[in-house]
Amino acid sequence: MKKPIYVIGHKNPDTDSICSAIAYAYLKNHTTEENYIPKRAGEINDETKYVLEKFGIEEPTLIEDVGPQVSDIDFRRTEGISRHETLRNAWLKMKELGVVTLPVVMKDGRLKGLVTNGDISSSYMDVTDNYVLSRARTQYKNIIETINGTILAGNSHAYFTKGKVVVPGGNRDLMRREVDQDDLVILGNIPERQRIAIEEGASCVVVCGGGNVAKDIIEIAEKNECILIVTDYDTFTVARIIHQSVPIEHVMTWWGLTSFELDESVDEVKLAMKKVRYRDFPIRDDNWKYVGMLSRRNLMDLQRKQVILVDHNEKNQAVDGIAEADVLEIIDHHRLGSLETLQPIFFRNMPVGSSGAIISAMFEENKVEIPKDIAGLLCSAIISDTLLFRSPTCTEFDKAEAEKLAEIAGIDMKPHALAMFEAGSNFGKKTPKEIFAQDFKVFNVGDISFGVSQVSSVSRRRLNAIKEGLCSILEDERVSNNLKMVYVLLTDIFDEDTEVLFNGSEAKEILLKAFDEEAYCEDTDSFVLKGVVSRKKQFAPPVIEAIQES
Repeated sequence: MKKPIYVIGHKNPDTDSICSAIAYAYLKNHTTEENYIPKRAGEINDETKYVLEKFGIEEPTLIEDVGPQVSDIDFRRTEGISRHETLRNAWLKMKELGVVTLPVVMKDGRLKGLVTNGDISSSYMDVTDNYVLSRARTQYKNIIETINGTILAGNSHAYFTKGKVVVPGGNRDLMRREVDQDDLVILGNIPERQRIAIEEGASCVVVCGGGNVAKDIIEIAEKNECILIVTDYDTFTVARIIHQSVPIEHVMTWWGLTSFELDESVDEVKLAMKKVRYRDFPIRDDNWKYVGMLSRRNLMDLQRKQVILVDHNEKNQAVDGIAEADVLEIIDHHRLGSLETLQPIFFRNMPVGSSGAIISAMFEENKVEIPKDIAGLLCSAIISDTLLFRSPTCTEFDKAEAEKLAEIAGIDMKPHALAMFEAGSNFGKKTPKEIFAQDFKVFNVGDISFGVSQVSSVSRRRLNAIKEGLCSILEDERVSNNLKMVYVLLTDIFDEDTEVLFNGSEAKEILLKAFDEEAYCEDTDSFVLKGVVSRKKQFAPPVIEAIQES
């Protein structure tokens, strides 16, 4: 599958933002060969949930940051190795793949550890430790494979767990003193010395130099439950390479292992890489399943996420990390904002009431038939953003597109709008903070930032019920968002008026400049703006102008 291109609306998404993202992704998938996926940059509100459920559309998955992640890097898919593999096999695997690090994985694919060529080299240098094979619980089949041997007696699947590795020298008496119970003894093909080793309790005897081992020696070995192995290698070679049969789990790094998840940010990866000496790092999923290997060099092959923005073009309204993503297109109906792109892009901006209306027209322009469910979404987007054509932002273009879409979707707009607004007015289970955040936008005027939350309802009674709770959090919201002023618009859709709550040292003075002083109500310490229902066209512009004149 091709790399996805995400179609995303603004933070604190409304119905227009979500429905337009879904519809535009559908349109792009039917006019191009790319892979477009709608996403959301925040939690959807109850009105939008109602619309999605009505038309049987699945809610887009959440994406909180489009900055580069590990998944955007062209990392290596190096095959993992079992913890039971020998040092020799690990070394050969490294040479075959041209790498210096191997991931150690369990049978179910979970990451267990990491082994490097340095770990293997260090084990070669520890030549005085002749207990290393037993301490590492080395399986006899690993020893047989490493020295290219053949088993003549015993079970190759057993483990060497006690004793030392010894190459006895001298006469028979000296040999009896050198060999202890459970030792692994390496010697030549001399039957008498083999017999002594077995009688002294060796757990394994390795006969070097090849040739036939006497039948009675094999029988004695079986009787004493001694592993008997023969190899063509000479004694020196076997003694030199036998420690390569140690399982890699004995030398691998597992405690404090630095690994990365696919969704981890590249900035976090760079910081972590500075603290450790490894050249390569394992990548895992959130279930600890091994995925691949990442090196510092791979960071140079970073591929930015590709996105299309709908219903906004302000940087502070966009999903986090937008400055580090490739913005390919913008479809919007708001004023030009602060967003910058790396290269020229397709930018469709129209002075209409809804992004949904623009996208509806683009279906016709591209000669793509609008399905019934997509038509329902786009019609709902227009109804929501124009407050069923009551908003001054609404144009004849919006009305015409909505009527066309309603016919395709088979809906009566007025009852549908009432059901939508009723769903959006259900504040009962929400905290003041959740209500405040569901449709909140930040505006910048020079070095001054102010925020506006709009809460709409078909009932003034419902708006009055949440007013006290909203007033109690305004100061905290202003401070936490680093704003000079913050406003809440309590909009009665059917009466077409808005009560404005405010916070900030200059918030009241700005409203007095922006609107008629008679709109201020001293009893409630709020402003009541008759005929004002649009944040974009009726509230924000006069506030911005008042700030500029201050």
